[in-house]
This record gives sequence, C-alpha cells and structure tokens, in this order.
Amino acid sequence: MSVKDTPQLLAEARAWLAQDPDPETRDELDALIVAAEAGSADAVADLHSRFDERLAFGTAGLRGAIAAGPNRMNRVLVAQAAAGFARWLVEHAEGGTPSVVVGYDGRKNSDVFARDTAELMAGAGIRAVLLPHLLPTPVLAFAVRHLDASAGVMVTASHNPPNDNGYKVYLGGENHGSQIVSPVDAEIAAHILDVAQGSVADLPRSDRYEVASDDIERAYVDATVAVAATDAPRDAVSFAYTAMHGVGWRTAREVFSRAGFASPTPVSRQIDPDPAFPTVSFPNPEEPGAMDLAFATAREAGTDLVIANDPDADRLAVAIPDPSAPDGYRRLSGNEVGALLGWRAAELAVARAGERGDLGTLACSIVSSPALAAVARAYRMDFADTLTGFKWVSRAPGLVYGYEEALGYLVNPETVRDKDGISAAVAFLDLANDLAANGITVAQRLDAFAERFGFFASDQISLRVTDVSRIGEIMSALRATPPSHLGDVRVAQIDDLIDGFGGLPPSDVLRILLEDGSRVMVRPSGTEPKLKIYLDASSEEGTIAERQATATARVAALGEAMRLLTA
Repeated sequence: MSVKDTPQLLAEARAWLAQDPDPETRDELDALIVAAEAGSADAVADLHSRFDERLAFGTAGLRGAIAAGPNRMNRVLVAQAAAGFARWLVEHAEGGTPSVVVGYDGRKNSDVFARDTAELMAGAGIRAVLLPHLLPTPVLAFAVRHLDASAGVMVTASHNPPNDNGYKVYLGGENHGSQIVSPVDAEIAAHILDVAQGSVADLPRSDRYEVASDDIERAYVDATVAVAATDAPRDAVSFAYTAMHGVGWRTAREVFSRAGFASPTPVSRQIDPDPAFPTVSFPNPEEPGAMDLAFATAREAGTDLVIANDPDADRLAVAIPDPSAPDGYRRLSGNEVGALLGWRAAELAVARAGERGDLGTLACSIVSSPALAAVARAYRMDFADTLTGFKWVSRAPGLVYGYEEALGYLVNPETVRDKDGISAAVAFLDLANDLAANGITVAQRLDAFAERFGFFASDQISLRVTDVSRIGEIMSALRATPPSHLGDVRVAQIDDLIDGFGGLPPSDVLRILLEDGSRVMVRPSGTEPKLKIYLDASSEEGTIAERQATATARVAALGEAMRLLTA
C-alpha cells in the first residue's frame, strides 16, 4: 500500500467526485474533501482509507462497504468492473457476440449496480440480459447455463453486514456456470485497472439490454423440484422458514409447494427483503442470535425443523428439536448437514448407477470435515478435496455432490454449479420426510452416521481483526516457527499450500496433521477481516457416546492450543 501525500490524495478524490453519478456518495465525498481542505485530520485519514488502496477484484469478485472511493463499493467502482469485464469478454469472444446475464438481490443499490452493468455491457456490444426482479443467487447461476450465456454477474454481498454489497462473476461455456478462478480473475482485474485510468462518465452505455421474463425463475423451480427423489409422503415433516430479510422466500415457497412439502411456517418479521436487516446484527445464520426469531417461531408452531436461507439464498441452515438447547432447537453445523446430504447422495448414486457402476464424485473444501471422505470410501466413490469456495468444489470431475462447512451445498450439479440454499433445502426436506416415513428422526440419523462411519467433531475459531496486517503476521509466525505439539499431541506433518500442494493450486493455507488423526486448518478469510482456524477430530472406537466424547475432547484440546498459539 502506498500512502499518498495530501495534495495527491485530494486531487484523486476530486477526480473521483467528478465522475460519480450517485448523489449520495457524491455528497459524502464532497463533504470529506471540504473538511480535509480545512485541515481536518479525521477527514484526511478517512480519505486515505478510501484512496490509498482499491477493492481488489479476485475469484470472489468484489465485496465491501457502500461508500465513495476505490476502496469501497459504489457506482464508479462497479462501472469500472463492468467495463473491464466487458473488455475481457470481447477479447475472448472467438468471433461471436458474447452474452451476459445479470442478477441482483435486495441489498442497498443492488438494482442500481445491476442496471449499470447491463447498460455498460450493452454499450460494449455485448448481449446483456437483466433478470426481471430481485432473485436468489442460485437463480442467476442457473440462468447462465439455462440461457447458454458467456457469463453471469450477481450483485450481492451474501451474508455480509448490512452496508456491504458485492459483485460475483460466473462463466458459461466450458466453465458450466461456475464462478471464475485464476488466472481469469487477474486478467479481468488488469482490464478493470485500465478502465480506471479514465473516467466512467466517458464509457459507452446503452439501454438496449434485454429484461428476462419470469420463465427463467419457473425453469429454475422446475429443476429444483426434481431434487426431491424419494417416493415417501413429503408432507409429514413440518418446518419453519426464514429468508433472513433476503430474497429466498418467493422462490423457495413455490419450490416447496411444487415438491409437495408441508406448508412452511414463515418467520414473518424476516420473510420480506429489507436491506436494513432490522432484526439481526449480522445477517448470517451462523452468527449468534441470527436464528433467534426462527427458533421462537418454530417453538410456537411446534415444527419438526427450522429451515433458514441467508439473504441471497445460496446458503442453508437447518435446526432440529433439542430439549437440552436453551431455544429448544439446535442448529446443525454445516459439517453435520454436509455429511447427511453426502450420505443421501451416495445412496442415490448407488440406486441410480444400475449396471454402469459409475457412482461419481463426492467433493468438499479442504477446511470441511473429513466425514465426507469416509462416506466416499464406504461407497467406493471418488472423492475430491478442493480449495475453499464453490468455484473449486463445482469443478470436481464427475461431481454428484459437494459442500463446504460454511453452510454451502451443491446437490444438483447438472443444473447449478454453485452452492444453492434452496435446492439443498429440498434435498434435506426430502431426506427428513423419507426418514419420518420409517419412524426415524434427523437426530437418530446423525447417530446412525456416527455408528457407521465414526463420530466426526468439528469446531472453528474466527479471529476478527481491525488491522488486517495482523492476519499476515500470524500466518508468518506459524510458518517461521511451526509447532511440534498441539497440547499433548505431537504434530505429524504440516502442509503449506502457499505454493500449491498435492495437486491443489496455491493458497494461503496451513494444514496441520496430528499423530492421533486430528487436523487443524488455518487460513485468512476470503471475504472478511479475520483469520479462520478449523479443528477436526474423529473416533471409531466404543459406543456412539464414547466416540462423541473422544472426538469432542480432542477438538476442545486443539482449540485451546491454537488460541494460545495465535494470541
């Protein structure tokens, strides 16, 4: 990061102001410039935070707080990204006219950023198709394949804080609608930086983009209903549903109805899109308190399950009744849901294989539980562990099911090559109803998993920082002085993925393997200012209770050791 002197800083701020079409961010930046010119140290510091760096475009696209400046999300930055991506698409068009489909969720400015993108793409000579209204991210991912588009753009910040927004990029063709990976991200980023040398006010725009019909959403619903595969009655299991103030309800409700599930009990205060997210401090089902209203709704209705989507409906959270839990329900971890859906996928693969014997591949990210690998071994299926993110999971050869522990599941790879909280909900409800027809609860299915495959315990430590350099310091210290023991257990091996490892592309990840079979993964978050530490242990010895106690104790000891190591 280069720190600019004040005259240069002010000159760049004024140049940004001159091209900003948004009155809100213009007024905000104008006030900062006036204050900085008057000698305000706070205003100068604020300008430095906005102009000394810019939001980096990577495999996750863009994501940040909505405000003025290149290190924030705003119409200028989005226009630069759209124009840069358009240039990349034209460059790789191979003689034809490239096409892009653009979607958006209910966050602040999502619709504005989406229309800007459609206009700039059309102005660049690209066939641009804007989805007809706010829709879940999985519908956009579906639309890229359904329309055979060259690319897709989804304006969403998923489960980030309320004032954030983001920009996700997908590729069609041989990429089958997956998100971009390296080196495409760097190629697009280079075009974006080239665009940023000029003014977005000079970029060609056109209102001759197409607006898609509701046929795309209907086609997505049809494909997602087909995820329900069992012949058992599908309305035996009752459930509460929350959209977490996002865009999932309209589409999910239609899917649930068409699939024949019981009518969900909606969490009324969270069911409609609201960019302010008034009932949650952090709109992520994993965060403490985010599902409190859903639990209260479920208790009042006495439902068998709680089903939650995050704001753009690409993640799924599930909770089951638990008398020992303070809320009367326990949210299953992403690894628990991932393991159950993986077991279901393996059984379906066996049933569908017939004489072919080709069962396909189960895949999960390297920070997800080893439980899925155990399922693959038991069913003699191929298994792939990938870098974090569905841009990698979705590319596993022969994929029939993939997941990652952060509540992301890919259950229908022939339809959507991204995590999909709605189709995952269909798969889970299908499983729950099939179990209920045989007098089995989800909790009992988890016990059956532990009995057959072993008990897998997982936990996670998230070290949120205010100074992101602290994350690099911790990673450097672990590399410079690697631990020989964690607690009383000897470290058997440390794999550093910084230059790639075992066929995996380079990534800032450390994998620590211990002699008792336990594992620790350490990596910076790709979307938030925090270091993430993943703890996993398992046991196949003794009763289910004994397996649970052993694995859980190992994970607790790992957590204590890692907290001391990274303090």
